Amino acid sequence: MSTTTLLAGCAGADDHANPLLSDWKTPYGVPPFEKIRLEHYRPAVERLIVDGHRAVNDITTNTDEATFENTVVALEFAQQPLERVLNVFYNLNSAETSDAMQSLAMELSPMLTDFSNDIMLNERLFRRVKSVYDAAEASGFAGMATEQRTLLVETYKSFVRSGANLTSEQKSEYRAITGELSQLVLRFEQNVLAATNEWQLCLTDEAELAGLPESVRESAAAEAEAAGKKGWLFTLHAPSYVPFMTYSARRDLRERMYRAYNSRAFGGEHDNRSVVVRIADLRLRLANLLGYATFADYVLEERMAGTVARVNALLDELLAKTKPYAEKEIAGIREYAAAQGLEGGLMPWDWAYYTEKYKAATYDLDDEMTRPYFRLERVQEAMFMLAGRLYGLTFEENKDIPVYHPDVRAFEVYDDPERGGDGSPMAILYIDYFPRPGKQGGAWMTSYRQAYVDPQSGEQIIPVVSLVCNFTKPAGKRPSLLSFNEVTTIFHEFGHGLHGMIGRGSYPSQTGTNVRRDFVELPSQIMENWVSEKEFLDLWAAHYETGEKMPAGMIDKIEATKRYLAAYACVRQLQFGICDMAWHTVSEPLDTSCDVAAFEREAVSRTQVMPPVEGTCFSTGFGHIFGGGYAAGYYSYKWAEVLEADAFALFKLNGIFDERTARSFREHILTPGGSQHPMILFRQFAGHEPTVSPLLEKMGIPEE
Repeated sequence: MSTTTLLAGCAGADDHANPLLSDWKTPYGVPPFEKIRLEHYRPAVERLIVDGHRAVNDITTNTDEATFENTVVALEFAQQPLERVLNVFYNLNSAETSDAMQSLAMELSPMLTDFSNDIMLNERLFRRVKSVYDAAEASGFAGMATEQRTLLVETYKSFVRSGANLTSEQKSEYRAITGELSQLVLRFEQNVLAATNEWQLCLTDEAELAGLPESVRESAAAEAEAAGKKGWLFTLHAPSYVPFMTYSARRDLRERMYRAYNSRAFGGEHDNRSVVVRIADLRLRLANLLGYATFADYVLEERMAGTVARVNALLDELLAKTKPYAEKEIAGIREYAAAQGLEGGLMPWDWAYYTEKYKAATYDLDDEMTRPYFRLERVQEAMFMLAGRLYGLTFEENKDIPVYHPDVRAFEVYDDPERGGDGSPMAILYIDYFPRPGKQGGAWMTSYRQAYVDPQSGEQIIPVVSLVCNFTKPAGKRPSLLSFNEVTTIFHEFGHGLHGMIGRGSYPSQTGTNVRRDFVELPSQIMENWVSEKEFLDLWAAHYETGEKMPAGMIDKIEATKRYLAAYACVRQLQFGICDMAWHTVSEPLDTSCDVAAFEREAVSRTQVMPPVEGTCFSTGFGHIFGGGYAAGYYSYKWAEVLEADAFALFKLNGIFDERTARSFREHILTPGGSQHPMILFRQFAGHEPTVSPLLEKMGIPEE
């Protein structure tokens, strides 16, 4: 539905001054960021909640027999005006926030939770949806297209899973639980961000910079200057923290940084310990109320994996096969560090430092050697070039498209006419590369709008996608030069972006990355593979000063390090996944005095391959599961690695730029979104169900 159609009749006399409630007369209907102010959000949300209730009432009071169109499709689009505004608000709350915006998020949260519950617990509405579902099921869904059937089934199930079959008393309890959870999740995120922003390491003695490359020193000096301080400023944000831990020769300072990072929101003013326990308890209560033994059982019913047993089987199998190799890898680093004069044994704050030195000594390769070949602008060109080679996409920057910060760049995305392009943009892409105080750490992809078809005009509405990162900004005459890991990160997020840009369908809840959580990482993780392929690097990796191509020998070394510490990295990911499952498979309420650190240690003890550090706890900063959407789902990264290793094996077999393989991946994985079960889509692409064998082979671990 077009913006005009969505907002028809919703703007009152007092609303015209609010840009969130008007037709967005911007290129491609993107948000008019320059006009939006903080004070616009609350009245817009309040107005659109009223309009949403009115739209639902129109559905429930319709005297015609309930049909797929007048009930299910009508409900799908009844919520889009509000979604349009919330996409702007929550995306900016992550990428360009403030204390006032975070406070507003806390105010809006209960309102939005109540609105969602009002819809999902509306008995008349559920009766109509159930009537349509029962009739379709009785006929074997005859005459329904795949995406129509999926929308109907998912809509019906979402009502049931949101308490539609509960008694009145139970519905009241459901409302109370979900309302409190929405507040706690926001509080968790805000505590982590505040704890991250609050801690700083300001150095004024140049001797304390021992081991740090000039690029790291320059960035730290720029950070200090921006903060009005003398010397060099280091923070817990990734562009500062990771290089410091990797190169600083000062073990005492590495320990300080490590302890600070791994104890974020663990005590102090922004303590998340009670928040973590309360979230886990409320999720268990919610699951029990809906008839599930644990929250993980509830979540996994709607995942590709399906069951707790299947997830645990994957985690256990991978741990059993990789831990012995991880321990050998650690033993090698420990021996190397001791030979370098390390006393007292290898500790976690030594890991990045000595593994980087060992890699440099063994492979004659480190990040500072490769960084000059990964100028940010060149990396971007390579991403766009790869999307062109594989999927026929081209990207053109358009500076007339509004952006929310001067650092953000906007691109029109065009499709090859041979692959369906009609000469007009098929998506809009924002890219936001650099850190700033109001921006969360890490990297992510998000959407301001999903693709869909206007049900009235039949017009294809194009998606608006955003990639958000935290890379080192240019300093002085030095451009932004990425580490190999950062290059991998942007290609990962670009994979999500391709999923969002290429996805097509009639209904916004099914397109792009609106897929099952343990399937969504396949398009992103598979993109990481090209970064270490010689055939790809040869096309673009060049020194930012001389323009000379990356030497063949250096590319050979990058390929040789593909498996470097692969088993350790796998065990580390498994540790997070196992911890997540522990928090969400509790079957009895946790004591309010639960020791979060002790719970975590016990949960991950079998994954422990490095000495535990007293006073640290990653659960209180584990945003994926307590602040994001990966609760009982962190295993998804390993699950998706199994999928992508299996899928990329086809590219390796047929050629990493093979057009037929790429067409198949686009057709069966990227385009359909959530319109079909992901296992069906994967089988259509690969010709078989996935196995762990390609992943183990990729890591260099032989199968017994």
